[in-house]
Amino acid sequence: MALLAASALLLVGCSVDEPVVATPTPTAEARPIGESATPTALAFAPLRGTRADWAAMQHPSIAAKIDNHEEARPQVALNRTDIVFEELVEGGLTRYLAVWHSDMPAQIGPVRSIRPMDPDIATPFGGVIAYSGGQEMFVAMMQATPLVNLVFDLDDTGLFSRADERPGPHDVILDAAEALSRNAALPPPPVQFVYGGTDPLADPAFKAATTSSVSQVFSEERYPSWSWDAAASVWLRSQEGAPDLDDAGAQVRAVNLVTMRVDIDWQYGEVPKTVMVGTGEVWVSVNGRTAHGTWAKSAREAPIVFTADNGEALTLAPGNTWIELVPTTGSVAFAP
Repeated sequence: MALLAASALLLVGCSVDEPVVATPTPTAEARPIGESATPTALAFAPLRGTRADWAAMQHPSIAAKIDNHEEARPQVALNRTDIVFEELVEGGLTRYLAVWHSDMPAQIGPVRSIRPMDPDIATPFGGVIAYSGGQEMFVAMMQATPLVNLVFDLDDTGLFSRADERPGPHDVILDAAEALSRNAALPPPPVQFVYGGTDPLADPAFKAATTSSVSQVFSEERYPSWSWDAAASVWLRSQEGAPDLDDAGAQVRAVNLVTMRVDIDWQYGEVPKTVMVGTGEVWVSVNGRTAHGTWAKSAREAPIVFTADNGEALTLAPGNTWIELVPTTGSVAFAP
């Protein structure tokens, strides 16, 4: 039932106390009597749960494998993403699988190579996936999905370029505007999560704890942390103790912070595969609160479902989301 709700409904609250249940079907926006302007069809951004112009949402999402090496920072347009997953890769480092839809930038990057868990992460979004290449078996796994694959190593159409000011191989940039233009006929992504009001965990049934910061340890090399900024109503991200900035100089931020504990499959030798199809422990942090529950993903093409300890759906606030895929060998800590 939770899966059906996440796929079919957006819970959009006008206030914390008065959530409204709405489908993404467009409606005519009310205007003052006598105003001659053409009504605007209203809908909801499927990956953010925020109000949006219906026509502006009728295009696919673009997912991309984004580098998180020190020399790849700051990443391009990271604060314009709808959803970002952080995952463990070789050497204790991490990379992102980032998804853009409601706010599509002209360029994104640095784009890096694919990993074995990425088909399981990206497939539910449909649309386009961009990456620089990868081991042949991993590329074949991604090409076997329904997504349109844009691969730097195979591209001769000018979709990718190298940024002169960045060191290689952390310099591959995707022309996202052109990529979207070439694939504009693809449908928009389906809804992934259930959204509520701006303080969706306020119900005492969730037993959400007041949270000022969240710390996650992937390895000795990667230990991101998040601090709650009440004035801006966002979580602000740091990496290895320093503020994490995007290419515009702003600290990376998220309205919703999801921390999933995940197993690691080592069948590919030194390349870790985050196990995405299954179930595990999850914490959802929204509006300075954190609720505990369980995540579940039934198949590669299925979205991730978050369920609170009381059996209800763990609801997100309208806005962007970061999902930290923390290995069970790592750790998670929450400060009140």
